[in-house]
Amino acid sequence: MTAPTTPEPELIAEDLLLLLFDPRSGTIAGENTLFYTLGGAVLTELALAEHAEIDGRPTLTGPRVSAVAGNPPADPLLHAWWEPLVGKPRGAQTFIAEVGPLLRGPLLDRLVERGHIGREKRKALGFIPSTALTDGGTPRRAELVAAVRPVLADGAEPDPRTAVLAALLSASGSLPTLHRDIPWSGAVYTRGKELESGDWGASAAGEAVLRTTIAVATSTAAIAIATVQNNP
Repeated sequence: MTAPTTPEPELIAEDLLLLLFDPRSGTIAGENTLFYTLGGAVLTELALAEHAEIDGRPTLTGPRVSAVAGNPPADPLLHAWWEPLVGKPRGAQTFIAEVGPLLRGPLLDRLVERGHIGREKRKALGFIPSTALTDGGTPRRAELVAAVRPVLADGAEPDPRTAVLAALLSASGSLPTLHRDIPWSGAVYTRGKELESGDWGASAAGEAVLRTTIAVATSTAAIAIATVQNNP
């Protein structure tokens, strides 16, 4: 008898995509710049788990990113995105631009497999086949919103994973469209920018490397997103 397989833990990029998904409308916020946002999440996760290193040597496309030898990710998706760095360091912007376009499909597939998002066959105009995204009915998204909302709306100090999610939501430029889950305000905007820069609060003072890693990844994504938004 074959033993059941254990699902891989949720990736930061998976949770970020789920947060950007609106179960009411079946749409994903920030589609036009989504690959930069998800690319920033992958870069952050690789660095936080010490699969990759973001060092201080600048390149023309941002801080230098290199694979940590002998420490490949166990997650098959993360491993596929780590592999291009092996023996071939590159700038953070280059890395995000390379892996970003490859992320939406596999991550969405995994969210569907986990039951967090559903796919429903429909017909547009009564005869054109189409597929709609629907609420999968699990509590995962509500739990993520409950963790991120107080960090952005009330200034609560986050754990590192929640800090990444909140910072990348801010960097994506999509927070105003998520107002039904995270009420939009000038204070939320300011808090988001603080998180992007690695300013979480007093308890994070001793986590300089961690904060710097998150700040580099989120700011790299934010720069790419702002460039696209300002040059449509």
